Amino acid sequence: MIQTAAATTVIDLFSDTATKPSAGMRRAIAEAEVGDEQRREDPTVNRLQAAVAELLGKEAALFLPSGTMCNLISFAVATRPGDEIILHRDAHPIIAEGGGTPAVSGALFYPLDGPRGMFSVEQVAGAIRGPSRYAPRSRVVSIEQTTNLGGGAIWPLALVSEICALAHRHELWTHCDGARLLNAVVASGEPAAAFGRHFDSIWIDFSKGLGAPIGAVLAGSRAFIEEAWRFKQRFGGAMRQAGIMAAACLYALEHNVERLGEDHANARILHRALSEIPRLHLEDADTNIVIFDVAGLGLSAADVATALEERHVRLSVMGKTKLRAVTHLDVSQAQVEAAARAIRGVLVKS
Repeated sequence: MIQTAAATTVIDLFSDTATKPSAGMRRAIAEAEVGDEQRREDPTVNRLQAAVAELLGKEAALFLPSGTMCNLISFAVATRPGDEIILHRDAHPIIAEGGGTPAVSGALFYPLDGPRGMFSVEQVAGAIRGPSRYAPRSRVVSIEQTTNLGGGAIWPLALVSEICALAHRHELWTHCDGARLLNAVVASGEPAAAFGRHFDSIWIDFSKGLGAPIGAVLAGSRAFIEEAWRFKQRFGGAMRQAGIMAAACLYALEHNVERLGEDHANARILHRALSEIPRLHLEDADTNIVIFDVAGLGLSAADVATALEERHVRLSVMGKTKLRAVTHLDVSQAQVEAAARAIRGVLVKS
């Protein structure tokens, strides 16, 4: 982080993981009622799990340290070594989880292409393998909602329904990486349970736009969650007085869901401002992620990011010429407007 002697504030649009607990959330953490989570005696963890299960329309839920562990456990439950998981080429388990699922569960990835992190029913149909002792067994179809490298794109509920129905006809497991599911819920107006009912396993993250410092909750049937507990223990995710973390997540559910719309509005402000820059390629901004490509300006993403750091604006580099800005609760509209001016200053000057 670049700071002057006057401790200049950095406008951090690197990711919505940059959010910090608010004063109210810190009070909730300090006052949390706790118990032994491994013995299922932490009342705050239990309340959180019940709340998320109800929100997603599932029988049960499990508090975990991270969304990565949610994916890892879901795939561990659903597959055996050599089974195949159908998902997008840019999905989080492929690009950002250290190869965890193949390393731990022995399952393989069958990556699909498609615009903005999404694929079609026809692509899934073509990827599902018929019975053969020579080929991997198709076992899981996984969808990321919203799509991270797809610029926060929202999978339409109708498409989710069609893909999951196809998967279930072939007796495949359906999984939703719901890291930013509630962004999709707020932007689309569809209830979380409307998405959740199509998936055998689904989770939401609390350490992104919802503003909690840690935690994710995985949901599904009671039988699935019982098996997930076994892997939670095996992978080192079982905790003790975890209510201090669960309290932050409960606070987020009560206070920070509807306000995700403010992040979406700020992303649109940034998108409109950047759309005025000639030869800059912008992807659509459906939620809180703005991705743009500076290739048409003859620039590299790394050089642009460095120049912006000097102007106290932080973005993430997504490739040789692509950058990403993510709005969140710790960045105000005024700061987004200031970031837009800084980006314009760097790109137009160049």
